[in-house]
Amino acid sequence: MAAPYGVPQAAEQQCLSRVELRVECRNLINKDVMSKSDPCAVMSMSQRGGYMAEVGRTENVKNCLDPKFSKSFTVSYYFEEVQKVKIDVYDLDNQTPDLSDDDFLGQIECTLGELVSNSPYTKPLLLRNGQKAGNGSITVRADEIKEGGEMVNIFCKAKKLDNKDFMGKSDPYLEILRPASDGTWQIVHRTEVKKNDLNPSWRPLELSLFSLCKGNYKENVKLDVYDWDSDGSHDFIGGCTATLEEMLKASAQEVSLPLINPKKKAKKKSYTNSGVLIVSSCKVIKQHTFLEYIFGGMQINFTVGIDFTASNGNPAQPTSLHYINPYQPNEYMQAIRAVGDVCQDYDSDKMFPALGFGAKIPPNQQVSHEFAINFNMQNPFCAGIDGVLQAYTNCIRYVQLYGPTNVAPIIAHVARFAAAAQKEESTKGAHAYFILLLLTDGVLSDMANVKQAIVDASSLPMSLIIVGVGGADFSAMNELDGDDGVLKSSSGQPVRRDIVQFVPFREFKKVGQSTPAELARHVLAEVPKQVVEYYKIKGMKPNPKREAPPMQQGAPPPQWQGAPPAQPGAPPTQPGAPPTQPGAPPTQWQGAPPAQPGAPPTQWQGAPPAQPGAPPTQPGAPPTQWQGAPPPQQAGVPPYPTGGSGEGAPPPKP
Repeated sequence: MAAPYGVPQAAEQQCLSRVELRVECRNLINKDVMSKSDPCAVMSMSQRGGYMAEVGRTENVKNCLDPKFSKSFTVSYYFEEVQKVKIDVYDLDNQTPDLSDDDFLGQIECTLGELVSNSPYTKPLLLRNGQKAGNGSITVRADEIKEGGEMVNIFCKAKKLDNKDFMGKSDPYLEILRPASDGTWQIVHRTEVKKNDLNPSWRPLELSLFSLCKGNYKENVKLDVYDWDSDGSHDFIGGCTATLEEMLKASAQEVSLPLINPKKKAKKKSYTNSGVLIVSSCKVIKQHTFLEYIFGGMQINFTVGIDFTASNGNPAQPTSLHYINPYQPNEYMQAIRAVGDVCQDYDSDKMFPALGFGAKIPPNQQVSHEFAINFNMQNPFCAGIDGVLQAYTNCIRYVQLYGPTNVAPIIAHVARFAAAAQKEESTKGAHAYFILLLLTDGVLSDMANVKQAIVDASSLPMSLIIVGVGGADFSAMNELDGDDGVLKSSSGQPVRRDIVQFVPFREFKKVGQSTPAELARHVLAEVPKQVVEYYKIKGMKPNPKREAPPMQQGAPPPQWQGAPPAQPGAPPTQPGAPPTQPGAPPTQWQGAPPAQPGAPPTQWQGAPPAQPGAPPTQPGAPPTQWQGAPPPQQAGVPPYPTGGSGEGAPPPKP
């Protein structure tokens, strides 16, 4: 938006630096009766709308009143802006992301400027009434991130560890620490616990070069091994120090480091060590960025899936989530616009498939959970986000909302195209990534099938964004978002990587928030990381930077040209019409008039439609094959079930 007349327009705000924040606490309040608190630190920062938004959480440390969190926060630092920071500490006793049912242990409020200029920043924790939270305190250390994208991959194991347990063997885990500016050691990573194992092999770990040693290959890193105890009183087995330069020698030969326990060494003259830590492999690799893949020509293929089930309400009524108000877009339209406007900048042809589920569709009024909202499954593309919205507003006039809420078919639909693109990676490299925006008003009816579809898609170049529309209880949907654990299918198969982001739309309707921009920022924030993670797993570098070829709007992207034609009546191998020759439609379409964005199938085209995407022969009239059917409740709106039919249930019989 242009600046008001007479008001000088500020220069575009630039990020001065990226800052890493690490948190530790002491003397926390104990909220557990039979054990100690299980603390987690939650950080929020002020946003440009003036409100506070959560930016991240640390791990949950079990049975500990003096936690040193290994998970850090990384934030952008603007010198010219007052960036308010709030860190809340909770005792987490469940797996739900909602903090309202967890015990509050204290908080601090400050600014990012204070944290940066006073590192380490130590303050007492306060209760919400301003009183001290017992003797609890919090320390935050801030470091500027200076790195070139390098990551360090380390694989460690140990041999002949001291046994600290009387009834069994030690349960060892490894902590990695780096020196802090105040002379203390700051934890940067904590491995998993290996139960009853004196010769453990921990999972390979990956740390940024900055997090491990601030980029200094000659900086000593501390490696400590502990015996885990359920009551939080973990026993120190032994430790050692090494530089990254020394550990990198493991690329040629394993590096053995004696683990020393100073107390045992002081007591026994014959003491040698408490075991040996072995660095089996260590290497520094280049971490490619999302933009490097974009500069290499990778296209973002955006698809929309819309819920047309009966629980959305009668579209003719203002209370319906599908009500079309000419002066105010509904939540479905706002979400499509917000997310689509961002994604379309990374798609050269800007033609987007738009699908629906859970409705009876013309001409036979069969329930479908995978239909094109322009009623042309052979070419479900819409021209730009405006075309998607135009097709949506037309579609709602001609479908009958029904049920149930089955979304697995649409996820599998996009996954097929992602799988086809994956097969071409051997020749085209990192060329295509798919994003499915799924909009639904309730809990999914086919949750088991959805989990399996997500597990299958997690190995493909694909991400899934789910936006919950309306006021339903979406708590069950959090299970699909892998932030709080690894999603598994009904058979126990885990996802290869986290590809799901879920958010209820209502969270972005609070006073003071810019709904569309904040929704897009929140749901798309994980996509660059998911893209990079996928290609890293595949071991694929970005393609060489090149100029994007000019493209005419409506033409199929280059990766779809030359693909085999679709079989008559079957969905094509790519969304839309894969041509047999560059720019040419498949043989079964030749001779037919080209489909316009949002236009109905050719069998419905009896006359030019009044609006793009509208099938009537006259403005507001249904196509000829629909004429003679019982009249709708109002012009352009299909008969709608009345009564108490719930989501997923068919309408009551008349």
